[in-house]
Amino acid sequence: MWIYEYKDWPNFSWNTEKLASKLAGIRYQQGRLLGRMEGLGFELRREASLRTLTNDVVKSSAIEGHGLNPEEVRSSIARHLGMDIAGLIPASRDVDGIVEMMLDATQHFSKPLTKERLFNWHAALFPTGRSGMHRITVADWRAIEKDPMQVVSGPIGREKIHFLAPSADKLESEMTAFLNWFESKADIDPVIRAGIAHLWFVTIHPFEDGNGRIARAIGDMALARADGMPERFYSLSNQIESERKNYYDQLESQQHASPEITEWLTWFLDRLGHAITNAEALLSSVLFKARLWEKINKTPVHERQRIIINRMLEDNFVGHMNTSKYAKLAKCSNDTALRDIQALVQRGLFLQNSGSGRSTSYRLIDKFDDER
Repeated sequence: MWIYEYKDWPNFSWNTEKLASKLAGIRYQQGRLLGRMEGLGFELRREASLRTLTNDVVKSSAIEGHGLNPEEVRSSIARHLGMDIAGLIPASRDVDGIVEMMLDATQHFSKPLTKERLFNWHAALFPTGRSGMHRITVADWRAIEKDPMQVVSGPIGREKIHFLAPSADKLESEMTAFLNWFESKADIDPVIRAGIAHLWFVTIHPFEDGNGRIARAIGDMALARADGMPERFYSLSNQIESERKNYYDQLESQQHASPEITEWLTWFLDRLGHAITNAEALLSSVLFKARLWEKINKTPVHERQRIIINRMLEDNFVGHMNTSKYAKLAKCSNDTALRDIQALVQRGLFLQNSGSGRSTSYRLIDKFDDER
């Protein structure tokens, strides 16, 4: 039996005592992290939130196998939030669409989640009315002609059905029940509500495509309500993407079981806890970047050096810096690049790695003199 075929669907139940300590730990972590972020000041909070939202959008799409350019995502988010940042580049309509959905979910978390709002999100995800090369129904529930809606693997004739969604003729009543519950005043902790909403929406699978991304946006909306603020400082999608196979295994296991969902909520809370712990690394990175520029700006560097340092501070910068890479990024000659690098070394901002000749490379400092 599928979970929605049980008589008590969708009256979910769980072992409150078993989850109590995990939930208390999550609440403590959230409070501690948000308290530290409050102490950063406005600009640093915006930087931390921008990096988190960028990661969240990129990783949520990656879970479904859709690769997005992080720079496009970052630029799109910054433009939508009215942030003046360096290096803005044009973003595709697909990128703008998922960014619009995620920002609507988190920036306007207190607004009711409605059928019309979900349709708007779906239209934003599929601006051309196509998923890849295939035309799909957009801004409406999937059509009965598309039944059965299955997740299948394996060769033809030996397919394995991982999941069979409820039939399309039940979607209106299923989604009405879901939306009424999501906006109800039921005495459920918002974090638990986020975990239930994620599983419930994915199980209904109301759209022809994009259900996973919308489910995670709904989850982020519930978590924003739990935090009581629109800024995002931790990314559950990033954690799920790093454990993608386990994520799908957990969903499949629960969808083959009854609406007793303690196991799913246990997994969800554990992943959320890891996500918040990993956000501490983001906080450290933002603080380091702020302190580094404070040190630099006492005797400002010129524009080429500023471009390179900012590039090396980005999350997606790979490897170390060398003369040819510097020249390419700063659009200058190799001789000019070498002089710039030597000046940064003399200032104690660059450290030379082991190796010489063509293997000579450099890295940014990672500690300040008072930390050594």
